[in-house]
Amino acid sequence: MKEKEIERLKELKKEEEKFYKQGILTVCGIDEAGRGPLAGPVVVACAMMKPDSMIEGVNDSKKISEKKREKIYEQIIEEAVAYGVAIIDQNEIDEINILNATKKGLTMCIKEVENKLNEKPKVILVDALTKIDTDGIPYKSIIHGDSLSYSIAAASIIAKVTRDRIMRQWDEVYPQYGFAKHKGYGTKMHIDAIKEYGLCPLHRRSFTKNFI
Repeated sequence: MKEKEIERLKELKKEEEKFYKQGILTVCGIDEAGRGPLAGPVVVACAMMKPDSMIEGVNDSKKISEKKREKIYEQIIEEAVAYGVAIIDQNEIDEINILNATKKGLTMCIKEVENKLNEKPKVILVDALTKIDTDGIPYKSIIHGDSLSYSIAAASIIAKVTRDRIMRQWDEVYPQYGFAKHKGYGTKMHIDAIKEYGLCPLHRRSFTKNFI
């Protein structure tokens, strides 16, 4: 690994290092993928990485190509102390709204990590969410956390890759919408397809009122 990348990763781990220096080693990063799309689930992921973890390329998932994300994803889940994934589908998003769906997913993926470890994480770092239920675990909300925290960035990659795979699978069921390309986001291609074909069961009714 090049020195420049090592320095970048060290910088990305500064939030975690604050806790590691206090002897707090079980730090979880949490992020989501899919709050904004017109179709499909929101996926929330939780990643607890080893204090000495230095996976080349870990960054905000939106800054990484799809091919590279897939490779880094495999490294993250192999190296993680523990990770959790929660998938909240479009029907539940319509029922409880996207913010509450995201918060529910956060609670679920923390619980998954807790079950794997047989103990609660000591600290949670989360990307820009507040007033969340962490079952008493202290948390820090970080704006643009996926660019400022190694474990949040790792979680963002897990969430993004998981959701993209789901949307590629749905593309095979509803190929007319182009889900494999835009992953359910409101691109011109997607909106034009909705106008031509109407909504499918994957669409969030609460997000698509203006297009039908």
